[in-house]
Amino acid sequence: MPDSRRVFFALWPDEDVARQFEEAGRQAHRALGGRCMRRDTLHLTLAFVGETTPERLAALRGIAEAIRLPAFDLSFDRGQCLARKRIFWAAAGRIPEALRELAAALARQLDAAGFRTEDRPFAAHVTLLRHARCDGGPPPGELCIAWPVRDFVLVESDMKPQGARYRIIGRWPLITGNWEPATASQT
Repeated sequence: MPDSRRVFFALWPDEDVARQFEEAGRQAHRALGGRCMRRDTLHLTLAFVGETTPERLAALRGIAEAIRLPAFDLSFDRGQCLARKRIFWAAAGRIPEALRELAAALARQLDAAGFRTEDRPFAAHVTLLRHARCDGGPPPGELCIAWPVRDFVLVESDMKPQGARYRIIGRWPLITGNWEPATASQT
């Protein structure tokens, strides 16, 4: 696709939360080896869009602007290895309903606008290691990373041999304070 951009919607941690993920990755690296993810690449993917033209970015921004959902807190309490992909990630034991709704709302809006998205179920995780030795013994255990999620972003991904480079191209706030879901008459 000429002049296309590879993009996705994500949650992007602030500096303190990113530092905690980075440290968890370093600790897991001691046991599992592999390649630690750089702090500036740590994120939770909400919806992978893939290749799109610059003209279609306006539609993606419109989708994001239409999202009116509450802010939430997310807690990562364990690490998991995916042996098949040789990935170690931080996982959330309990997924807040607001996070499920945010991912589902983006998927619905993207589908309605004609964007193709992945068909696999949403999994709330932050990749910490790639090329990890996930086949020997249990991975490093408990984590305790609290993430107050107050916004979501649209990210452009530039794939390089040394790893991806990400650039945030849009940021949208989630609703803080008192929030009530829209009723059928309000939608």
